[in-house]
Amino acid sequence: MKTETIIEAGLGVAAVAALGAYLLYGKHGGSNRAKVSGWMLRMKGEVLEKVEEFKDINKAEYNKIVDEVTAHYAKLGKVGEDELKHLAQELKDAWEHVKQAA
Repeated sequence: MKTETIIEAGLGVAAVAALGAYLLYGKHGGSNRAKVSGWMLRMKGEVLEKVEEFKDINKAEYNKIVDEVTAHYAKLGKVGEDELKHLAQELKDAWEHVKQAA
């Protein structure tokens, strides 16, 4: 039982690391690094924290997390709508990387 918990935790950490690496070093990594601001890092961090809570996550659950976090940031009104949509889409596009790590 303890070994299973350790393995599950390790898989969750691997998925989070894959998502972070993809966002900063993947297909659009260069442009992401150039424009990363505090709110973007906080939003990505919130998504990553919620993903870590799942032992086994599927695409629908992952996209729901992204949508919930995006809605929260939209309500704050401090983020441009276009930027927010763009980041939400990037997070959703990262699903394949999260899935491979999990």
